[in-house]
Amino acid sequence: MNADLKGRVALVTGASSGIGAATAKLLAGRGCAVAINFSKSRPAAEAVLAACEAAGGRAFLVQGDVADDTDCRRIVDETVAHFGHLDFLVNNAGTTKFVAHKDLAGLSAEDFQRIYAVNTIGPFQMVRAAESYLRATKGAVVNVSSVAAILAMGSSLAYVASKAALNGLTLGLARVLGPEVRINSVCPGFVEGEWLKQGMGEAAYEATRQTWMALAPLGRANTAEDVAASIAFFLTAAPNITGETLMIDAGMRLAAPRPPVSR
Repeated sequence: MNADLKGRVALVTGASSGIGAATAKLLAGRGCAVAINFSKSRPAAEAVLAACEAAGGRAFLVQGDVADDTDCRRIVDETVAHFGHLDFLVNNAGTTKFVAHKDLAGLSAEDFQRIYAVNTIGPFQMVRAAESYLRATKGAVVNVSSVAAILAMGSSLAYVASKAALNGLTLGLARVLGPEVRINSVCPGFVEGEWLKQGMGEAAYEATRQTWMALAPLGRANTAEDVAASIAFFLTAAPNITGETLMIDAGMRLAAPRPPVSR
């Protein structure tokens, strides 16, 4: 789990904050070179780059939108041009629209298309762009999904559907990328941080966090670092695991039939 990753190269999408940033920092701290993808927030991405370098890893910024196939190919090609090869891909970039599930009128076809473009099509396009490089290094991919995909709860029904589709995509890709490339999904539950706080509003965020901690058997919510540790496990310490979907929810699925909102 604490393997020295010197000489390895990882590309993390949506790495300017949250789980992506925590993953980049964790890998860099183990000596991995990290390409930090971001779509809009350059100052935040630059702060992650500085943290990665301070932790002892080489780091590189590459801007692009994973919903755009041309950007996906450029992101991968620029990473390989900079570092020479690619060992790990973490598909973390994601988006949503916060809409109560019972509010069916609150979601449009355009909402579904935008959310799918980032959460489902984006990871496919990134894997397709990186496939030859990952096969050459016998690399690994982790898709960041959500417990929403399994429990049908979360920020919106469009989000639920996009993450369920991502889990199915992970299974299908595991069949065709082997034996050279492994691919797995992590499915976080409630993740503390600005992403949920901004989407839910501070009062609802705190109430949901407290409810989650009260009901979950482990009595806690996730930090971004918790999820990053599981991503690193799949990348570096799971040589015989592919097509797996790991729930990271402090056991919440065991406690209540209708858990609170997830990542």
